[in-house]
Amino acid sequence: MSKWCFNYDSGEYEEIDRNGFSITRGEYVYHWDDSEYRREEEQQKWEGEDW
Repeated sequence: MSKWCFNYDSGEYEEIDRNGFSITRGEYVYHWDDSEYRREEEQQKWEGEDW
């Protein structure tokens, strides 16, 4: 599943998947904001831990 992420090279928000492939551009991008994916991973890690 892709997310709307900011591409620093283009200066625009694009639909980018977890691997860095921009569906909007049809190519891989290298300088993009992956914080939404990192936040999601962090949340999944917390939900999976037993207290």
